[in-house]
Amino acid sequence: MVSIFATTDLHDQISQMIQQEDRLDELVSVIDILEQRPNTDAHSILIKNGEIAFPLDWHNQQPPFLLPEEIALNTHNLLGIVFSKLNNYEKAYEYLQKNNPGLFTELDFINRLQQGIPVRPDELTSQYSPYEDYRLMHNNAILRHYSATPSNFDMEKTAYFYEEAMRTAPTAEHQAFTARQYALLLVDIHQASQAEAVINSLNAEEVSPEARIELKHTLCHAGLQQLTVPYNPELLDQLKSNLWEVLQAYEEAGRSVEAGLLLLDATQIANINGSFTEALGYVTRAIRIFDEEQLTELAGNAQLRKGTLLYTWAQQDNPQFFRPAVEAYQESLKVFTKEAAPSVFAEVHHHLGVIYTDMPSEIKKRSIWAGVANSSFQEALEYFTKEEFPYEYGMICNSYANAFTKFPQAVLTDNYEKALFYYQEALDVRTPAFPYERAITLLNYLEASWRVGNSDEEFNEVRFLDMIAKAEEVKTLVDEPDMVKGAEEHLKLLDELKTVVEKEA
Repeated sequence: MVSIFATTDLHDQISQMIQQEDRLDELVSVIDILEQRPNTDAHSILIKNGEIAFPLDWHNQQPPFLLPEEIALNTHNLLGIVFSKLNNYEKAYEYLQKNNPGLFTELDFINRLQQGIPVRPDELTSQYSPYEDYRLMHNNAILRHYSATPSNFDMEKTAYFYEEAMRTAPTAEHQAFTARQYALLLVDIHQASQAEAVINSLNAEEVSPEARIELKHTLCHAGLQQLTVPYNPELLDQLKSNLWEVLQAYEEAGRSVEAGLLLLDATQIANINGSFTEALGYVTRAIRIFDEEQLTELAGNAQLRKGTLLYTWAQQDNPQFFRPAVEAYQESLKVFTKEAAPSVFAEVHHHLGVIYTDMPSEIKKRSIWAGVANSSFQEALEYFTKEEFPYEYGMICNSYANAFTKFPQAVLTDNYEKALFYYQEALDVRTPAFPYERAITLLNYLEASWRVGNSDEEFNEVRFLDMIAKAEEVKTLVDEPDMVKGAEEHLKLLDELKTVVEKEA
């Protein structure tokens, strides 16, 4: 739906133009600009001083390419613009190809950006005026930002044009509009602190409420990127405050999809703060929004977040959350299928394998769950192979080996032998370059080695020496007290075993 804001003396003229196209008035509303404040989005058109103008799109509905400040109000210009905003560029071309080809070229830049079709900066044109100078700098930056490929992206030039556009902006509102895009680029290239500096250099009191909300949202993007362990409590508090303010603004404006995405960010913050109930409430609201909007992939991603949240809390002595975690993960797999998203599919099955192993159940059902877990681990390893994804392969093998130590003992096979096999597979890729991960697997290997089937008649010297070597290696890899203590306990037990064997000999 397109909204045209104009004073009432122009309504009849505008309506006559709209009525030249059958039923177009069903998609276009003409609103008294004195009765209702224009929307700050890409689906709004302003008529000022008898000319067509545009509000800045703070709702992020189109690529942030700036059109000319004022365009003559006539039938071909207005209908060409209206059809472009309805994404009917064929009709826009019909109205503008002869009457105003330059305007169609400008509108088509937006279309090409939306379709991912490159636009070269040298295709831009400009007429001399202070606003046009600013617009040329801003659009140069936008094209270099949004049309760039890994082979031709030039950060230095892109930053130059963004900074020149901010310097030449005709108003604080325009400066903020450009600054937000520049900050988002900086976040994208993992320069979050620089992004914050760009936003904080602005005078937020001089811009509209919509602009202030988007600037705060941009600060949220930057803050989320800076979250690292140990978490900064001041950063967490500021993030929570900003997210809540932006979320309320989006909900009041009816921007439900964007509110759903914010709820996922709020889920992360609440989980870090240890507020499980709050986090679960946020992610559940997000799922409901995406389901209502029929945004299947976003709903699947939210289910994935919910599954991970429940899985995390189940691991913290809350076993009642294992089954709900399975349900959420299974919902996500309806979207992230093996064919459509193999990496996500495999990652989910890794988590499911662990859950099926650890989930409390009756003794008589343990073998059933072991079989289901085995299938999930195999699904994960089918994608995350040793050759292509060594780090992930090592992580899954370690989890799979852990599972074998918990599975019910089989009659014909030794689960601990299987565990040692997968621990060794993990150690093949968890080299000393990953000391913490390798130390964990070494300690797991040692635990399983004590329980693997041994002949009652002879001392397994090969395994004995292997265990000593692995325990000694742990002490060279990490200085974490509990892990070093664990290695020393194994060495003590091995020494006691050696004494007993020597006495018996």
